[in-house]
Amino acid sequence: MSVLNKVRFGMPLYLAAIGVLISCNSSSSSAGKNDTTATGADTIAKVKFLSPPLVKDIYTADPSAHVFNGKIYIYPSHDYDAGIKENDNGDHFAMKDYHIFSMDSIGGPITDHGVALDVKDIPWAGRQLWASDVAYKSGTYYLYFPLKNKQDIFQIGVATSENPAGPFKAEPEPITGSYSIDPAVFTDTDGKTYIYFGGIWGGQLQQWANGKRVNDSKTDLKNDDAPALSCKVVQLKGNMKEFDGAPKDALILDSLGKPLLGKDHDRRFFEGSWMHKYNNKYYFSYSTGDTHLLCYAIGDSPMGPFTYKGVFMKPVQGWTTHHSIIEFKGKWYIFYHDTELSGKTHLRNIKVTELTHNADGSIALIDPFVK
Repeated sequence: MSVLNKVRFGMPLYLAAIGVLISCNSSSSSAGKNDTTATGADTIAKVKFLSPPLVKDIYTADPSAHVFNGKIYIYPSHDYDAGIKENDNGDHFAMKDYHIFSMDSIGGPITDHGVALDVKDIPWAGRQLWASDVAYKSGTYYLYFPLKNKQDIFQIGVATSENPAGPFKAEPEPITGSYSIDPAVFTDTDGKTYIYFGGIWGGQLQQWANGKRVNDSKTDLKNDDAPALSCKVVQLKGNMKEFDGAPKDALILDSLGKPLLGKDHDRRFFEGSWMHKYNNKYYFSYSTGDTHLLCYAIGDSPMGPFTYKGVFMKPVQGWTTHHSIIEFKGKWYIFYHDTELSGKTHLRNIKVTELTHNADGSIALIDPFVK
């Protein structure tokens, strides 16, 4: 996204003041292991962050966290600098593999299990392995990942492993009927599994309607007074590799039961969805993208609709906001990312902090900075 668009859509002044917009165009670091630099520290020396980076030797983002076998496993994107100029398509997010991390406790040591899946090992691959998620069923772990095919169109693939740390082997073809980005997988207490996906602009969601690609628009359709584009949701078949029916809209409604509108940039869905269940209610959370907020809506079904409830995390340093929420040893946590290590939009680092559900079911507001 251009600097012009960042300002136009209201990047908070305190973020601009610490040099985020300037640092996005600063010099690049090398790729691969030990590829992080101290560039960000110079830019943001006066800023105090709520939480430290979990990984410092490579750049990581979009953390999908899960508890398997009593341990936390984190499935992030792996950022590196490919030397591509920043643009609205997100071409500078040129990720090409996944590392998996684990930790026995919050605040404890974190283990890098190495490369779990590489783009070169995916038969249908084009480019850009973006944010993924993982589910477990009957002894097998399923990694769901967005990837541009050879025609440069995002689809969602699936890879399997008998170990939550991988390595994973990709299926020869993407999931039939899949498109766009940011798969998030939720298994309900009844054993049914659902996948949520979609992201506008670089994520291409605006190019699809009723499961068919209808245009090649590079931004949202700007139908300000029409219902906003929705995240998609569909149940997975028992084999965990196919959609059980056509994806539907995960509708977000206002307090009057009306869909949020396209111009409602502070509340409408943009990308980065997640689902968690609390007190028998379904909490659909997501990023507003160009206004840099994490919001949540609550429903009575994993398929929605969901009623908008509010913001639960203020903007982080950097352009994107992508998160996951888990319960671990009686407490709830949010995993997220910012750009503390680099100060550059496309070179991010994952973090974790506690998340609190209030007595009324609302989520307490989190500020990623310390005042």
